[in-house]
Amino acid sequence: MASRNGPRRRVRWARAAAVVVLTLGAVTLPGGAAWAIAGSESWAAELSVGGGDDANVVARDGAIRLASTTPRTTSTGPAAAEGELLLPPRRVAAVTDRVAADATTARPAGSDVVVAVRGLRSDGSWSQWTTATATAPALLPEATLEVQVRVTLVAGAGGASPSLSRLWLTADRAPASSTPPATTDALTARVFATRVGLVGNRTANGHRVVSNDRFVALPSRRGLAPDGAGDYTVQVCTDAGRCAWAPVWDLGPWNTRDDYWSTPGTRESFGDLPRGVPEAQAAATDGYAGGHDGSGRKVTNPAGIDLADGTFSADLGLRDNSWVQATYLWTGTGRSGTASGDAPVTVRASAAADGRDVGVISPHARVPVQCLTSVQAVAGRAATNPGGWLRIGPERYVPADALEVSDVPAC
Repeated sequence: MASRNGPRRRVRWARAAAVVVLTLGAVTLPGGAAWAIAGSESWAAELSVGGGDDANVVARDGAIRLASTTPRTTSTGPAAAEGELLLPPRRVAAVTDRVAADATTARPAGSDVVVAVRGLRSDGSWSQWTTATATAPALLPEATLEVQVRVTLVAGAGGASPSLSRLWLTADRAPASSTPPATTDALTARVFATRVGLVGNRTANGHRVVSNDRFVALPSRRGLAPDGAGDYTVQVCTDAGRCAWAPVWDLGPWNTRDDYWSTPGTRESFGDLPRGVPEAQAAATDGYAGGHDGSGRKVTNPAGIDLADGTFSADLGLRDNSWVQATYLWTGTGRSGTASGDAPVTVRASAAADGRDVGVISPHARVPVQCLTSVQAVAGRAATNPGGWLRIGPERYVPADALEVSDVPAC
């Protein structure tokens, strides 16, 4: 499935930059397709602002800077202002799984400029964001022909803005790289969920929070989707068995570099903790880091995920902060579809309009798709949806036209 972000962008890649491609061999991927292996391909990004996916950044005096340095409101207190420049997807000349980023920046005390890269996977979804520098390239989990770059600017002491004046990127093939993995299951972890609130404020990706909003916040930019996209979606289920599927549109709670869903050895921070255990949870329950988060604040609850009001109350029926089962869907692979409308989609326990309501898919969320039911009969009775029903899990069905997905096998 092609990226939904590319066509909306008005930021352009520089075409005048030198490009060097060296073919050293070939790699064969599932299905028999052969891709050339690149020695390297380099290009300069044209740093201009104007796309709908950019958040709180402006081009001024020959550089990209924060448009506003006012601290951002979060569920755990004020946080440094930040902004994002999302460059359009780029199709590279030959297969790559490693991208280096050489950025020319000005970074006042306490500020930061973070360049991250992701690649389009063989199942049509994006890998999670991986930080890239000139000396530590981003290593992508799969070989790909399409990459995307995101630049995050974080304000420093006293609200001073960093700036980015030049970005040079180099893609190549890492030694001993492997072909894309087979379909794998996504990580599920039991974590403590708190409510976002904050109606009227903006999230880390620039989304303006509205009443009864539907999204989640996680404590790492590696799983942060652009506003209006569900590239990174979490399935959240209560102990009663009700589930919600919502995109990741905000950063928090507590930490900002705690991708606790990542595999061992790839977690950005707190790598001594078990996979699936947020640092704030370990701090609150086990005294990890003296009971403090990554910024030195005393952790007062073990929250590993924040839920927007609509997800929290309307979709899951929660009345107070609670322990939930969270599945980080992009950590798995396989067929998936994106909610196609602007309204939430009710998930049924059977392939019928009167089936029991077992959950809600938020607009823009991306969810796994297993198969398409027959339109002739369902469980011994006539089908109630002429287009059929998509099964997204055991006893979980949605109308076929509720998701954008292709090539779905019959159940």
